[in-house]
Amino acid sequence: MKYIVFILFTVMTNAAAQLMLKQGMMSLGTISFEGTNPLLKLLQIVFSPWVFFGLCTFVISMASHLYVLSKVELSFAYPFLSLAYVAVAIFAYFIFREDLNGWRIAGIAFICVGTVLIAQSGRDLGGREHEDETAGLSPDRIHTSGIVR
Repeated sequence: MKYIVFILFTVMTNAAAQLMLKQGMMSLGTISFEGTNPLLKLLQIVFSPWVFFGLCTFVISMASHLYVLSKVELSFAYPFLSLAYVAVAIFAYFIFREDLNGWRIAGIAFICVGTVLIAQSGRDLGGREHEDETAGLSPDRIHTSGIVR
């Protein structure tokens, strides 16, 4: 559980990146590749300010996620990323006036309950970090008598 701050940082930067990408695509208006060089159009999209900063934020999020994966079990860390959906849905409701109906709220509640259960499973492990997977392959543990010819 000591890496929860990094996990939540990953979640929030992931959600922030989604919101920036949405804002960027809205500011560009309708996208059409008709009558233009597709590569130039793609560069125009990527280097528009909101899209560019959204992509940069994704890089930060992924770097944080890589750090988390080096410290905790994947089956513990990865489900927390579903909280990004929760954050995006809530912020999109307030920022972009997107629909947040009863079904979405129920889904968000299920995601939150599931994430709490997963967090509790990490507590049951005593906050233990994952062990190096190669630890079992130390030279003193490798026996050559079982080599098949």
